[in-house]
Amino acid sequence: MEKEILIHNEIDLKNKIYVIRGVQVMLDSDLAEIYGYETKRFNEQVKNNIERFDDDFRFRLTDEEVEYLRSNFSTTNISSMSRSNPYAFTEQGICMSMTVLRGRTAAVACSA
Repeated sequence: MEKEILIHNEIDLKNKIYVIRGVQVMLDSDLAEIYGYETKRFNEQVKNNIERFDDDFRFRLTDEEVEYLRSNFSTTNISSMSRSNPYAFTEQGICMSMTVLRGRTAAVACSA
């Protein structure tokens, strides 16, 4: 059974986009929420398909970047209980994650 994509409204979505290292990104926890997964399960799916993710599709945030997001954005969805820093996904990484989780129809939507 395919999970439902959860996007409440455009403002909520825009609040999940950050500029890190000069690139617009979304965090793994936000993408997991949108796709209806737990963050851990979302990252497992990415890891199981890692050959599809070029190096510039995602990167792990540094401690300084995590602190910057926590202190400057009240909407940041970063768990203080996590033992590792979150991944940030670039636009290409977001499309690839959608392809991995949703299949071929998502790939067509990303290329449009």
